[in-house]
Amino acid sequence: MTEENVILVNQNDEQIGLMPKLEAHEKALLHRAFSVFILNSKNEIMLQQRAHHKYHSPLLWTNTCCSHQREGETNIEAGSRRLFEEMGFKAELKELFHFIYKAPFDNGLTEHELDHVMIGYYNEEPNINPDEVEDWKWMSIEDVKADIEKQPEIYTVWFKIIFDEFDHYLEDHKL
Repeated sequence: MTEENVILVNQNDEQIGLMPKLEAHEKALLHRAFSVFILNSKNEIMLQQRAHHKYHSPLLWTNTCCSHQREGETNIEAGSRRLFEEMGFKAELKELFHFIYKAPFDNGLTEHELDHVMIGYYNEEPNINPDEVEDWKWMSIEDVKADIEKQPEIYTVWFKIIFDEFDHYLEDHKL
């Protein structure tokens, strides 16, 4: 299987090229990404624990799913595709906002992403893909905030940034 490319972008989210994913993370180049948050009717967020063999952030808890758009794919198409690939279900998604972050990892790689955040609603259990996801759980927004304060080391960098800066978007989109 060939490595997937990421879409290199400028700060205005305009495509400026393509690059293999690992190379973009080695060179810390800005690229397009997305993060999906699924809420249930109790206003809990479905969290996933990243698979143990992921090359960065293994076994850390994060939002329902996240990845990179493919060339020619809309943000919603990418989010829907990856939600099904990782969590085994489909849900209607809505874009909320985007932001840029840069985060170096201990392994020498750096995430530098223009991250499009989307939300959807679902009440069932997922059918997780063990190649991508170690575990999952529902947590209230309030409990997530408290747990990030108590043990920030068990959460991904991008998830903590979204919660620190943008949790009001999630609060505003409760069912």
